[in-house]
Amino acid sequence: MSKDNSSRRRTFLKGSAAALAAGLAGCAGGSGGSGGSSDSSSGGDPMLTDASEFSAANPGWEEHNYLSTALTDVGYQRGSTTDLKNMRNREVEEVPHGQPVQETPSSESELLDPDTLVFTESPSEDVQGRFEEDFQAVFDRIEEETGKPVEFSKVDSYAASVEAMRSERAHIANFSTGTTAFAVNLGGAVPFGVGLTPEEEFGYRLFATTRADADDIQSVEDFARDDVKIGHSEPASNSGHQAPSALFDQYFGVTAEEDYEVNFSGGHGNTTRGIAAGDYDAGPICSTCMVDTVEAQSDLSFDDFKVVWASAPFPSGPVAYRYNLKPEIQEGIKRAYLESDFSDTPYQERTGYNKFVPIDYSTVWKDIMIIQRYNGVKYEQSALGS
Repeated sequence: MSKDNSSRRRTFLKGSAAALAAGLAGCAGGSGGSGGSSDSSSGGDPMLTDASEFSAANPGWEEHNYLSTALTDVGYQRGSTTDLKNMRNREVEEVPHGQPVQETPSSESELLDPDTLVFTESPSEDVQGRFEEDFQAVFDRIEEETGKPVEFSKVDSYAASVEAMRSERAHIANFSTGTTAFAVNLGGAVPFGVGLTPEEEFGYRLFATTRADADDIQSVEDFARDDVKIGHSEPASNSGHQAPSALFDQYFGVTAEEDYEVNFSGGHGNTTRGIAAGDYDAGPICSTCMVDTVEAQSDLSFDDFKVVWASAPFPSGPVAYRYNLKPEIQEGIKRAYLESDFSDTPYQERTGYNKFVPIDYSTVWKDIMIIQRYNGVKYEQSALGS
């Protein structure tokens, strides 16, 4: 891509996404107070700032870096219900990219009434791989509300999760944030709910991350240096590829695959571990995935990582059903999620979510669709990879 095209893409994002700009307000920082705690004369990062100076309301990324401990100690890896409310209250006349969710067929002959409801989950933006026992409390509620047993079908790729719903081999699914639009356009998915934690937190952020001792990496601009190796997670991942491809270009003039080579790690956990091990010098990481990875490995610490920039919150991957399920089944699935308390269950322990709240795809996923349009994403199975 030429620099002229990069300039046009930046102009496009600015001109086509007032809501995106509002949703990401403050992402690029601004003055955040006094300087960092390190002394440049001693060879340290002069922008590295003490955790006590971190302000979630005004991180001041233009002047400050922070060890990831400063962010995770105050729960900055997630957004608030206010963030979600602002997303849900936006007016959207038409989806900015791709097609809207499909309507339930009016013809009885086109409706789906399976004996068993099949649930699947794609690789996730907000947690590492879950297992069947983690979902039992949810499955029990779905069976109570629909009268149908639930079968767990595990897939190992974004493409497989979308194909499972497209082919009607799956009827309910958790999709990753970046895969959701593919699921809507290709798989007939209807996203209807996202999880909240007991603290009323939702979603995740993109953390532009490097090692704590990488004193010469102080901004996303430094990702463009020839001696810096960057790891992205996977092509369809929102925070691991799609969002940084758009936002690094928009806010910092750094274009993936032009200003730096993209090295796909295969997942956020791999990027996190790869940065710690020196396989990568830096990279964009889903904040909650980073937390999961660090907490799961005794040899990692939040003090091992430095964050040089963070985005505003993105929605976590939603739960969705297939559009042509019989209406009574759809309503039962929605009740099972939206009218249940999963506190003190293995599901809440594993995912952090104790309840779900309703969402509308056209409003809550507007930023994601704008980012994907900005990146020229085509909703084709091949774009998801294998």
